[in-house]
Amino acid sequence: MGFSKKKLLKPFKNIFLLILAVFAVWMIFFDANSWLIHHELNTEIDDLENEKEYYKKEIEKDKKDLKKLSSEEGMEKFAREAYYMKRDNEEIYIIEYEDSLKTKDNE
Repeated sequence: MGFSKKKLLKPFKNIFLLILAVFAVWMIFFDANSWLIHHELNTEIDDLENEKEYYKKEIEKDKKDLKKLSSEEGMEKFAREAYYMKRDNEEIYIIEYEDSLKTKDNE
């Protein structure tokens, strides 16, 4: 096992391999268009695409809700369910189930 320094340094004596190695290291780590920056930007793009899809679904849901509220019946239903509003000649009884009540155990 007589590895000498000459055998280990032989690839580095070739100027083309040396330049290629320096270029590869520069492009991967230090350049403005480096692989690390591209990876970070691609991850951010994926996150933004997911967020975009989420907001598109929310917009569709809100459009459906607005369409329901545009009618008189939909507005009345929303007012009764969300704000417990009633007509003058009505009585409203709110029934709460045991599992929906806030207690110290399930808060």
